[in-house]
Amino acid sequence: MASHQHPPEKMMFQLTLRRRGISDQAVLRTMEEVPRELFVEAGDRDGAYRDSALPIACGQTISQPFVVAYMTEQLQLQKQHRVLEIGAGSGYQAAVLSRLARQVLTVERYRMLADAARARLEKLGYHNVEVMLGDGLNLAPNIGPFDRIIVTAAMEQIPENLVERLEVGGILIAPVGPHQGVQTLTRLRRGEAGIERKELVEVRFVPALPGVAREL
Repeated sequence: MASHQHPPEKMMFQLTLRRRGISDQAVLRTMEEVPRELFVEAGDRDGAYRDSALPIACGQTISQPFVVAYMTEQLQLQKQHRVLEIGAGSGYQAAVLSRLARQVLTVERYRMLADAARARLEKLGYHNVEVMLGDGLNLAPNIGPFDRIIVTAAMEQIPENLVERLEVGGILIAPVGPHQGVQTLTRLRRGEAGIERKELVEVRFVPALPGVAREL
């Protein structure tokens, strides 16, 4: 689908990602191909390619392009991977993941967001994404395992039941820290000998909350 943006904005979008250190060509190409303007609120489309987070429904946000690209790059995705995302939002991160992996399951606690993301992804042809309404902090035992897990909301600590869903060799990335304030993007890698943890960069995300939202 053709972008609604003027070419200079898309060019600056790509240049900003490169200047900030994104070097994976597959990630850069995917960021260029996924039409971000179709995943933001209609009133924000003119600013869709600025490097800033934007508000969406239910008090949630769509992450700034650099954070989406950085988290995606840190996952080191391969075409055969099955990916779990906690926090579908508008579906933008899932769309990016879907171009780089075999299958994406994205879990969203707000029905309005889940329904809108599902319809949007289907319309745009991202058919290897499944959007599930549910509690991403308390998934059913039969969901998983996964090669990669990405959490797009702030967690005070990473639940063990998420870590347990990682395959050996798998990577999990999540913002860890206080719900109000700054978090540290943290990467876990499951090896034969256990979990290797690395702290990456400071970020700000909306809180990851338990349960399925009763409203919205």
